[in-house]
Formats: sequence, structure tokens, C-alpha cells
Amino acid sequence: MVNVIYSGNEPFLSPIVNDNRERTLAAIDVGTNSIHMAVVKIQPSIPAFSIVDREKATVRLGDRDRRTGRLTTEAIDRAIAALKRCQEIAKSHGAEDIIAVATSAVREAPNGHAFLHQVERETGLIIDLISGQEEARRIYLGVLSGMEFNQQPHVIVDIGGGSTELILGDGHEPRTLSSTKVGAVRLSREYVNTDPISSSEFHYLQAYVRGMLERSAEDVLAHLQPDETPRLVGTSGTIETLAMIHAREKLGMVPAPLNGYEFSLRDLREIVNRLRKLNYAERAAIPGMSDRRSEIIVAGAVILQEAMSLLGCESIVICERALREGVVVDWMITHGLIEDRLRYQGSVRQRSVIRIAQKYQVNLTHAERVAAFALSLFDQTQGKLHQWGPEERELLWAAAILHNAGHFISHSAHHKHSYYLIRNGELLGYTEIEVETIANLARYHRKTGPKKKHESYRNISSKKHRRVVEQLSPLLRLAVALDRRQIGAVESIRCEYVDNERKLYLHLQPANPQDDCALERWSLGLKQDSFEAEYNVKLVPILDTAESADRSEWRVELEA
Repeated sequence: MVNVIYSGNEPFLSPIVNDNRERTLAAIDVGTNSIHMAVVKIQPSIPAFSIVDREKATVRLGDRDRRTGRLTTEAIDRAIAALKRCQEIAKSHGAEDIIAVATSAVREAPNGHAFLHQVERETGLIIDLISGQEEARRIYLGVLSGMEFNQQPHVIVDIGGGSTELILGDGHEPRTLSSTKVGAVRLSREYVNTDPISSSEFHYLQAYVRGMLERSAEDVLAHLQPDETPRLVGTSGTIETLAMIHAREKLGMVPAPLNGYEFSLRDLREIVNRLRKLNYAERAAIPGMSDRRSEIIVAGAVILQEAMSLLGCESIVICERALREGVVVDWMITHGLIEDRLRYQGSVRQRSVIRIAQKYQVNLTHAERVAAFALSLFDQTQGKLHQWGPEERELLWAAAILHNAGHFISHSAHHKHSYYLIRNGELLGYTEIEVETIANLARYHRKTGPKKKHESYRNISSKKHRRVVEQLSPLLRLAVALDRRQIGAVESIRCEYVDNERKLYLHLQPANPQDDCALERWSLGLKQDSFEAEYNVKLVPILDTAESADRSEWRVELEA
């Protein structure tokens, strides 16, 4: 029997864990051009991590079908083969977990979700699809893990195959996070048809990139103080390749590591002018230039040149840590292993949810009561009716806070509007599948439950997360019923589960002893069917007056 009282004051986030054992983790970045993996050894006592192995495969997921935009069968086969190799390498190092994220190529492809399903079927690997802003946030975390900002503003530019991220930060909250659909693979495929590139194509490419990056660059500059001069930090294979070309020419060798190497915009312009005059074979012959990189280096170099010009930065310094290292840092934060200068990032999810709630004029007092009840039900039935943990608990909290966001559009069918607003609200700190799960939980807080014919439910690409929605949406329904009048009539709840009866006695403690909470109990009666069907138990709400409390004690004595 479970007999626990929950007041709703407990924090929803996991506490810092006192675990100083070394741990091995693998982080995989499924990008538009390449799949990268870093295997790291985490030392929580510092806290820090060191990279013990790397793996890279150029699979070109971004070479999508020109007519349909779909990922090609050949690219998918290359990607799955590379992911299997990554798994073997991670396993050989004894990695306890593999965290994988996918970015723009998979985000934009019509069959992107089907690809993720196929990967899960063939490898067992679950890949998290992340938004452009979330990608930028994790890049920021990765750079912070390898570079000291000294409270000074830094602009990070990350040039990928499908997108370019610009981030402004000083070691604390990022001031701006942006992701623009200009990448080395995307531009080479769509705008470069001559070899060497013709003058007309080159000048069009320059103008196009400048136009695309202009708004993000202006946003960065708008968030700088008049007396601030930011330092520009470059990440990604494109920028590292340009740095290696520069180093060979200026130093006669390439520093190892390349971290901290700096070169000027003036020198970059000279390199771009030389590269544009070379054909593919001549570019491939440049020392350190891979065959696949030589195909896209001109477009990538133009992106960097235009970004530096727009930002007014005369030099750039290399940082070898980026997205995959940011994935590691984010894992350390969510597992309670970081409490130093990055600790503020641990609440990024909470702050992002509250920001969206405020944007859509959610009644936060009511929403927080519903969230408290939802978490109470979750905690008191955990291990008895369900086996979900802290990650799923947090998704339930976010859905409870945002379940009524749809009222911003209309009261009618507001649960469906809530789904849409959450799905497109740019929640930071969450993966694509987590946002989809939160949106579906909110969508099913009323009316019918999850059904395969519902498009929103079909959009959940993971069987695990579909199950989360099926099991946790009934808890959210009950939580909403418990604050039916939105006045805090029910002060706290106590769950009493009797296994041999398959009954859950739900004791309600009224805030006002004279209040019979009739509307709340009536609402529970309407909402309990989905809970009972999902968990195969009978829900028995009991108002905890003195008389009913005596009956409860009498029943416990009889069972004893």
C-alpha cells in the first residue's frame, strides 16, 4: 500500500547528484554533411570531461533528392553503416550511454522521421531531432566547455552542411541564438553548377549568403553594448579546414591541437579568391583537404567571409569543441553532474516553458496547481502503476504548465490549439521528440485520448514516447479536474493504492473544511475513465473530512 502526502511544493527538477565515479559517454552528431562521434571520459568531481576517441564519416545526408527533398536510399545506407561503426567503437570503450542528435537535413526531409524509425529498428539507437535554436544552444555549451570567456562577449559561428548558427554570449546566458538555412552542402548543391565556379555564380552566392545572414548578424550587433567589441569564435569542419590551409601557408605546419589558432578576415579573403579559381581536382590536391570537403569548401568559405564582414570582425579564433561536446555538457547538466558556472543552464527548460506560458497569457497560478497535482500523482503511483523516471516527469510538468495555452487562440478546441502552439513555440532545452511529447500530453488533457488516426499522435516517432503520452495524459486529466474551479479548492492529495483490490483511493484535502469540492469530484468522475482503462484500476475519490479519515484508518487496520 502507498500512503504519501504531497503538498505541491517539491521542485520538479532533479537534484544535484553526489556521484563522483568516472563515467564514459558517447555523443553523436548526425549532420547534413557528416556523422561525428566523440567518446568522452566524464570526471564529475571536477566537473569536466576529456575526449578519448573520435569518429567521423562523411555520409552526405544533405544530398537529398532534388525533386522530392527526401533523404536518398544511398545516403540512409551510408548513415546507418556509420552509426553501427560508432556503436561498436562506443561499446569498445565501455560507454554507458550513447546520446545522438540529428540536425537540419533530417529536420527538413519529408522522410526524416521514417529515417529515425529505421535507425531505431536496425541499430536500437534513438536519435533526438533538435531544432535550429536548440542546436545553437548546445553548440554554445560545447564551446563554453573548451574556452574561457572571462565575462567578455564572444560571437560563435558554426558552419554546418545545412545551416549556420550564430550565437552571442559572455559565458552566462546566451544573448542571441540563431540558425539560418545556409550551409556548405546546401549551397553547393543548389547554387554551384560550374567547376571552377563562374564569376556570375560566385557573386550570386556572395549576395545570397549576405542576404540570408543579415538579420541574424543585425540581431547579434543589437545585443552588444556600445563599448563592447566581441571576439569571434569559429567551430565546424569548414572553418577548421580554412584554418589548416592558412597555417600551412603562414607557419609551414598545422598546430595540434588547432584549438586557439587565429587568422584574419584579410587572409580569409585571399584564400577565398584562390579557392574560387581552382577546380575540384586542384582543390582536392591541397594538403589536408579531403575529397568530400573540396566539393563544398568554396561555399563554406563564402559563408564565413560574409559572416565576418557583416559582424565587423577582423579575425577569428578556432574552437574544436562544438555540438557533440555540447550534447555531453547537456547530459551532465540533466544528470545533475554540473553545479559550477554552467549550472544556470540546468533551468533552461523551466525558463523556456514559463516564457511560452507568459507569451500565450496562461493563468500561471492555475497551471502551477495543475502541475503540482500531476507530479503528485506521478510520484505517488511511480513503481506501482508506472515505471517512468525524472525525464518523463519533467515532460509531464511542462505539459501541465502549458495545457491551456490554446485559450490564446480560442476556447473552442483549445486543447488542439495548445498542441500547435507548443509544437511551434521554440522550447529550448528539449529535443524534437520531447517537444512533440509535451505537445501531445497537453493535447490529450481533455476530450478523446490518443488514437492512431490523430496526426499529432502519429507525429511521435518513438514507441517509447507514444507510451509516455498514453500513460501520463490520464494523470494530467485528473490533475486538471482537481482544480476545476481554478480557485485552489483542493489543497493536497494522498494516494492509497490497494494492489489486491486493484483500487486507487484518492484522498482530497480541501483548502476550506466547509467546501465539499463537489465540482472537483464531479469533474474527476468525468475524467477517471481514461485513467482506469490505462492502468486497469478503479479510482475512488474520497473527500478527507474527519469522518472519511476515520473510515480509512479502519480499513487499514482490517487489512493488517
